[in-house]
Amino acid sequence: MCGITGIILKKGNAAPLVYESLKRLEYRGYDSAGIASIDNLKLYMKKDSGKLDEIHKKIDLTDIPGPLVIGHIRWATHGYPDKINAHPHTDCTKTIAVVHNGVIENFLELRRELEEKGHKFITRTDTEVVPHLIEEEMNATDDLYTAVLRAVRKLKGSYALAIISSSEPDKIVCARNESPLIIGVGKEGMYCSSDIPAILEYTNKFITLDNREIAILTHDGVSIRKIKDEQVVYRTSFEVDWDIEQAEKQGYPHFMLKEIHEQPDSLRDALRLQEQYLDLVTTFLDRGREIFLVAAGTSYHACLAASYMFSKLAKLTTYPVIASEFIDRYGDAVGIDSVILAVSQSGETYDTLKAVDHARMRAATIIGITNNVASTLTRVSRAYLVQQSGPEIGVAATKTFTAQLIVLAQLALRLAKIRGKISQDEIDELKEKLYRMPEIIKETIIMTEEKVKELAEKYRDKNLFLFLGRGISTATALEGRLKLLEITYKPALAFPAAESKHGPISIVEEGVPVIFIAPYDETRKDVIGNIMEMKARGAEIIALCEEGDEEIKGLADEYIEMSRDIPGLLSPIPYVVPLQLLAYYLAVYNGLDPDKPRNLAKSVTVP
Repeated sequence: MCGITGIILKKGNAAPLVYESLKRLEYRGYDSAGIASIDNLKLYMKKDSGKLDEIHKKIDLTDIPGPLVIGHIRWATHGYPDKINAHPHTDCTKTIAVVHNGVIENFLELRRELEEKGHKFITRTDTEVVPHLIEEEMNATDDLYTAVLRAVRKLKGSYALAIISSSEPDKIVCARNESPLIIGVGKEGMYCSSDIPAILEYTNKFITLDNREIAILTHDGVSIRKIKDEQVVYRTSFEVDWDIEQAEKQGYPHFMLKEIHEQPDSLRDALRLQEQYLDLVTTFLDRGREIFLVAAGTSYHACLAASYMFSKLAKLTTYPVIASEFIDRYGDAVGIDSVILAVSQSGETYDTLKAVDHARMRAATIIGITNNVASTLTRVSRAYLVQQSGPEIGVAATKTFTAQLIVLAQLALRLAKIRGKISQDEIDELKEKLYRMPEIIKETIIMTEEKVKELAEKYRDKNLFLFLGRGISTATALEGRLKLLEITYKPALAFPAAESKHGPISIVEEGVPVIFIAPYDETRKDVIGNIMEMKARGAEIIALCEEGDEEIKGLADEYIEMSRDIPGLLSPIPYVVPLQLLAYYLAVYNGLDPDKPRNLAKSVTVP
């Protein structure tokens, strides 16, 4: 998730303010940064890769003239994080500068059209199409606002944009769709940013730009219109009384809770992967004689769930393997016909990279899924997908896990189609549900959060939890248990439900909470039998079940109702959310900081 800032002052140099603003966006994570200004009808720009302080020491980001400045910190999703790909981006004439947060889905199509008209591109980013589109429109109009309006109407995807032009040095034009953008109203000028903390030092009055809206900022005001029909929008400002730390968390007490609530947005971006990249990865997977899904921790649980998806939809046998065990278990067996699908949020997980290196030396094909385009995993992969979740500050993975699942589900559906293993009607139905998943997750948070709080309060003093599921819900149970272990430090077990009677049932006694993941799928009848076994031994049953499933609700001591009609193979995506919330609130109610679990790091890069 990139961060953008724009400032237009009544008088004075805005660059120092933009630099400080970018400093306050560093918590979002980034790999490059830059700023651009207009002064005396001339565009100035400085940018580079690396940490903001390092860039500033090298090129002094505050030494750029003008009262109108835009800035950017970049979390790369398209193009390596180097100076060329850093924002701002410009057009052929070097008179228009753009900063962008989001993902342009149709950038390749737009780029081809613009190149045919003679535009020259110098980066591999999706953003660069925007200044060139505006340049093209400026050939037909002398008005920057009109050119931007026509350009953004051609964009598909998510964007928060701030645009300046040396031909109109008295304004910043902003536009927003599905990426956050707020306007700051100050005494000394006007401001825009991806996030409140970036400009909170300069003003506490804000206006939120809504989806598909465009705004013109001058030093003394803002005008807002709808992109579709240019209807004028009248919106009053609101005041915030947060301090900077609260503002970084957008009012949430912890980053983990903020990131749980960000999942509808992170899933939308994970559904915006480029078609040709998905097709390339799918082709490699289809060619493999054997497919190994290699990962560690939470990413392994995503792979376990994916193995059910690939088997059920594409009729493709895959082997989910914990990365640290891969070499000992399969290292001597892999070869030129093997495909290794390695999944790592950071792309730097030591055990995963060690397994990948071993497989590469034996001529296996390496495919990567990561959240970091600049990672080692992307460099060593034959093909890779960047899940586009943005940075995750909380140590315990939440939004990156569900994004991995939705990327893997897209691959499973494509494999099913090219292998002809299920009907087109089935594919269309699953795809429709998959693309509704961001809304389903939003509904899930609304439906379940208060109930989860009650359960966390009720069970806060319990010192043993069991998580049980069958089929693909085994992966959900394992991930729910991992979240609980990571941030509450409470002993917990997770098993396929049928395995509980092969040992784990021996520790179940009166009052032990047993959490069943029980979607309305083909495993439901057997899950009911497992619930009854646990009840007979005095366990307290907490069931995650479909809304209106009276049989499961009647057996459970407590239940959390989920949305109806979620396909079983997609159920881990929404069903894990209440378990993330449960772990979070149990930690909070026990006086623990869920953002800083003991002994854990965000990325395990050592053996």
